[in-house]
Amino acid sequence: MNDPHAAASEPCPAGVDATAEATHWSNQRVFDTSLDLILVVDPKGNFIRVSPSCIAILGYQPEEMIGHSAVEFVYPEDLESTRDEMRLARRGHAMRNFECRYVHKTGRVVTLAWTGQWSEPDRQHFFIGRDMTERRRLEGQLRQAQRMEAIGQLTGGIAHDFNNILTVIIGMIELLAPAVAANPKLAPVVKAIDDAAERGAELTKRMLAFARKQPLQAQPLDLNEVIMRMAEILTRTLGEHIMVRTVLAPDIWPAVADPSQLEAAILNLAVNARDAMPDGGELVIETDNAQLDDDYAAENLDVAPGTYVALYVSDTGTGMPPDVIEHAFEPFFTTKDIGRGSGLGLSMVYGFVKQTGGNVLIYSEVGRGTTVKIYLPRALDPVERPDAPAPAVEPPPLGRETVLVVEDNAGVRAAAVSILGSLGYDVLQAHDGREGRRIIESPAKIDLLFTDLVMPGGIGGEDLARIARELRPGLKILYTTGYSAQLASARTDHDVPVLSKPYRRQQLASMVRAVLDQRRT
Repeated sequence: MNDPHAAASEPCPAGVDATAEATHWSNQRVFDTSLDLILVVDPKGNFIRVSPSCIAILGYQPEEMIGHSAVEFVYPEDLESTRDEMRLARRGHAMRNFECRYVHKTGRVVTLAWTGQWSEPDRQHFFIGRDMTERRRLEGQLRQAQRMEAIGQLTGGIAHDFNNILTVIIGMIELLAPAVAANPKLAPVVKAIDDAAERGAELTKRMLAFARKQPLQAQPLDLNEVIMRMAEILTRTLGEHIMVRTVLAPDIWPAVADPSQLEAAILNLAVNARDAMPDGGELVIETDNAQLDDDYAAENLDVAPGTYVALYVSDTGTGMPPDVIEHAFEPFFTTKDIGRGSGLGLSMVYGFVKQTGGNVLIYSEVGRGTTVKIYLPRALDPVERPDAPAPAVEPPPLGRETVLVVEDNAGVRAAAVSILGSLGYDVLQAHDGREGRRIIESPAKIDLLFTDLVMPGGIGGEDLARIARELRPGLKILYTTGYSAQLASARTDHDVPVLSKPYRRQQLASMVRAVLDQRRT
C-alpha cells in the first residue's frame, strides 16, 4: 500500500515550483516594464539589479550601473541623508519614504521620490524611485509666480499711495510757479521741487509696471522700426566701448505693445547690459517670429500657446548665477553698488511684458553673458502710421462749466479743486462716494463728474457713475486713478476715459475740456 503521506506530498513541489515561477515572471515583467526606477542594492551600497527605466530617467544603460556604488550617481549633497535612510531601514526593517537626487548622465540633476525597504533574509535593499523633476519644477514655477504676484500687489499699493502724494505736490507746484516766476530766489526752488516730483512719478510708473497696474496704450507696431529707432539712441547712450548690433527678421509680424513702454524696456535692458560689460563688449538686439506651442505653455504656467513676436537682447558681459536669475525680476533687487541702480529696471520689463500678454525669460551664464527673451503677442490688425506730426502743446483750455470732484484723499482733492478753479470752472467737491451721491441727488448744476475709481464707504467711482447716469442721463464722467487695478473694472465702461495720477495741470485741463466738448458734438 502506498504511503498516504508520500501520495499526498507528490504534487506539492510541482505546485510550489509553478507558483514560484509564475511569481518570478510576474515580478520580472514589472521590473522590465516599470516607468519608475527600481534598484536592488547590497549592504555596501552597490547596485545588484537596475531596471531598464534607468535609460529614460538617468540616461544610463543598466549594465553601466550594475556593480557600481550608488555614491557615483547620487547628488553629493544628498549622499549623507541617503545613507541615513539605508541605516534606518536596516535597523527597523520598515518601509522608508524619502527624496534623493541623482545625477543624469548629461550632468543635470534628477529629483526622485523613493520608497525603500530592507530585506534581512536577502541582505538587500529594494528601492523604487519616481522621477519628480518635472513636478518639482512646475511647483517651483508656481511658487515663484505666486511670490511675484504678492510682491506686485505690495508694490502696486505703495505706488498708488505715492501717486496720490505726487498729485498734490505737482498740482500745487504748478499753481505756485507763475506767482514766483519773477523771483530769482524762489523760482529755482519751485523748479527743483517740480523736477524731483517728476522723477518720483517716473519711479511709480516703474513700480506700477512691475505690478501690472499701469495704464497701457497697447497698439499694433512694427518691432523692427522700434529697434532701428532705438539702436541709434543706444549707440550714443551706451558709449563707444559697447558695440550695438541688430539682427532683424525681414518678415516680422506686427506686435501688440505700448510703444513708449516697449522703448523704456529696451533702454532698461541695454543699460543693464552696459553695466555688465564694464570693459566693453557687444550688445545684440534680434527680432523674430515665434510659435509657442503647448509644450512651452506647459513649462510656463501663465503663457498661452500661439503666435508671438520675439525680441532678444543679448550681451557678452559678466552673466548671472542661478540665484541672481531667480530674483532678477523682483523690484528693488540689484547686485549693483549703492547709488548705481534702483533695482526697478528688470521688474518694469517683467510687469510690462506680462501685462501686455507676453512672456519674458532670462538665460545667463557666469562669464559668458546674458540673453533676455521677450515674447509679445502678435497683432491681428495692421500697423497704423501717422500722416502728420503731433501738434505742439498749447496753453491749457479754460471753461465755465460746473465740475463735481469726488476724491477721498484730501490733498489730491484740494489740488484738483484748485487747478480746476484756476481754469475758470465752478467746482463742487465730495470726500467719498456717499457725499458725491447726495450732491448728485441735489438740484445743484453739474456738467461733469470727476471721480476717483476706488474709494471707501461702499460706493466707488464706477458705482457712483452708474447712479449719476440713472439720475442725470446727460452727465459726462471722467475717472481718475493712481492704482490701476481699477482700470480692469473700468473696462466695462469703454466710453469713460481715465486720467492717471499723478497728472499735471495741462493734462487735467485737456481731458476735462475734451470730455465736456464731446457732449456738444
